[in-house]
Amino acid sequence: MTHTTPQDFDVLIVGSGLAGLTAALQLAPTHRVAVITKRELQAGSSGQAQGGIAAVLAEGDSFDAHVQDTLVAGAGLCDMASTRYVVENAPDTIHWLRKLGVPFSEEDGHLHLTREGGHSARRIVHATDATGAAVQQTLIAHVRQTPNITLLEQHTLVDLITSRKLGLPGPQRCLGLYALDEATDEVITFRAPHTILATGGAGKVYLYTTNPDTATGDGIAAAWRAGCRVANLEFIQFHPTCLYHPNEKSFLISEAVRGEGGQLKLPPSAGGTRFMPQHDEREELAPRDIVARAIDFEMKKHGLDCVHLDISHQSPQFLQEHFPNILARCAELGIDITREPIPVVPAAHYTCGGVLTDLGGRTDIAGLYAIGETACTGLHGANRLASNSLLECMVFARAAAKHIQSAPAAERPELPTWDDSRVTDADEVVVISHNWDELRRFMWDYVGIVRTNKRLERAAHRIALLQSEIDEFYAHFHVTRDLLELRNLVQVAELIIRSAQMRHESRGLHFSRDWPELAAPAASTILVPMVK
Repeated sequence: MTHTTPQDFDVLIVGSGLAGLTAALQLAPTHRVAVITKRELQAGSSGQAQGGIAAVLAEGDSFDAHVQDTLVAGAGLCDMASTRYVVENAPDTIHWLRKLGVPFSEEDGHLHLTREGGHSARRIVHATDATGAAVQQTLIAHVRQTPNITLLEQHTLVDLITSRKLGLPGPQRCLGLYALDEATDEVITFRAPHTILATGGAGKVYLYTTNPDTATGDGIAAAWRAGCRVANLEFIQFHPTCLYHPNEKSFLISEAVRGEGGQLKLPPSAGGTRFMPQHDEREELAPRDIVARAIDFEMKKHGLDCVHLDISHQSPQFLQEHFPNILARCAELGIDITREPIPVVPAAHYTCGGVLTDLGGRTDIAGLYAIGETACTGLHGANRLASNSLLECMVFARAAAKHIQSAPAAERPELPTWDDSRVTDADEVVVISHNWDELRRFMWDYVGIVRTNKRLERAAHRIALLQSEIDEFYAHFHVTRDLLELRNLVQVAELIIRSAQMRHESRGLHFSRDWPELAAPAASTILVPMVK
């Protein structure tokens, strides 16, 4: 196989969600930027975000109030400097998006601000109930028209190239990366003095997730292998009600359904009765984590694949007015929510931890940045406040771009091309598929919403076996996107398990039956890699 000449850029951005595209637009006036994404530009999580972007814009609201709301949600683990930095940069970020032409909802000529759970004021800027899509489509349109930005779709990150891996003297530095070009099935070398990881979270490590197929923890795993610390990966946010159907992998059933009287029930085979009154006095309106734990408990107790959410007592007219999208999607799948309940399961929703960074998005390795859901900035602590995630993407994308623009010129040493003398084995494909299924199932069973020491031990044992298999595949066979994604998922799963085993308490999104109380003082879980 012929080897393509290494490609040279000033900045490599891996990921094309809100974080990656924001960074690209900020850097384009001064730098040659490559946006490397493993599917299409719009395929990530950003475009699926229904809610909005939190920002202090209303009279009577304050930065202090937004900071306090974030700290309360984060259960004592938020970093104060990071939280204040994000909150204080939010209004200017919204102003930037409006200048780009994002069609935010307005009322009487002003931005319409809504309120979400955990917020003490109306501060959620939104575009009806599809904010992520509106912002993402606007940024994609600008990126496609901007000189200096090269878009490389269908390119999957293989690994980062660092000075240590090449045996170069001096401090550890990121020099570029390898990426698999799906069109040519060839691994290409990319060289740049600055690399930004904006690859999103790792929801696909679980059997049930609201995340798209792209959420395989690629950036977190690659940064860890290169020598970066990671933090707080035990804090995985679960949404209580994701539609359970073989033809729909990640459709959310809004919490508003419960807000308008929807009742959670066991299926008829398990009695068909409501169960939330036995778990919390607030019943179906209890906080998200409590409802998710209750559903998880009932599913395990009765051996169920799902529970039922019943809103059929409301009139068809009411459901059409309040939930047109849910009504329509369920109808397409043969579920008439005016007459029958909706099958639902909790689902992994957001990765609160990630690659440890500073306020400039910098990781432990010079020249390497992490932004968005890939990063752990300290903003989310032990539980993310609603509508802070899209905000974090943009604030830290702009911070990283600013740092890169002020950085001195760096050397660009010659980089080796990828050694692809390895064979392709047809048997490998089916084994990878089976390993993927096994991983997602045991992570759901053992490292899900409710954890115990014994479950975590079992998961750690299975992970060790999977890792040895996958390392062998990676060493001997031609790389494919499926193999690369599985390799990353197994690595992130191992980090989640280790982080959970280190936390001897229940805090925020981490709930352990063996450690049900809060411990003091509050501390982040930081893992340090042993890089040879």
